[in-house]
Amino acid sequence: MAVTLPLATPLVPSPRPMPEEDAYASWYGRVLGWTVTGGPPVQLVTGVRFDVLELPSDAGAALLRRPVATGPVALMGRRMRFLVAAGGAEELDGLLDWLEWGGVALDLTALGAGGRITAPVPPGHAVRDGSPRGAAVWLRPPEQGCEALLPALSGPGQGAGPDLVRLVSAAATECHRARLRRRTPLRSAVAGPPSRAGRVSP
Repeated sequence: MAVTLPLATPLVPSPRPMPEEDAYASWYGRVLGWTVTGGPPVQLVTGVRFDVLELPSDAGAALLRRPVATGPVALMGRRMRFLVAAGGAEELDGLLDWLEWGGVALDLTALGAGGRITAPVPPGHAVRDGSPRGAAVWLRPPEQGCEALLPALSGPGQGAGPDLVRLVSAAATECHRARLRRRTPLRSAVAGPPSRAGRVSP
């Protein structure tokens, strides 16, 4: 008696499209040569090709309106991230002291060696549906070779990139102004409508 065997299933799975996270990591690694790790979401490693100055988004928006040269800038939620030359993070505290901002609560921080940030959606890629609100996006996207123009301390043998001192000075000023705005309610809301009790009849 003949026995009918079921058809064998193929051993090679059908190809699947590359996940967006893999595409993001591939773009950062292949096009920019940046170090990525982890995921999802993909993380960009700081301290290798660039460092990051991080500040509140309202202060960052004001900073972008100033005539101060910057490198790539990313936004994630309520934090804005300005890319600076590798090694810049180590200079932040000393620069703030030198600029007489030492000891002032500015909410201005830096990420250098050993740090990481969430990789924003690469230029030309749409933010996918269902992405969490406040997902990282580029406001000023990076380009190949942009590290040569990142804000750095001026010195012998360095490129003609934007000056880190000017950027930190402007960032500190805008962080301080933003903090004062958040703490100071509108005068009209505090005082209320003008009182008529003291008016003198003509």
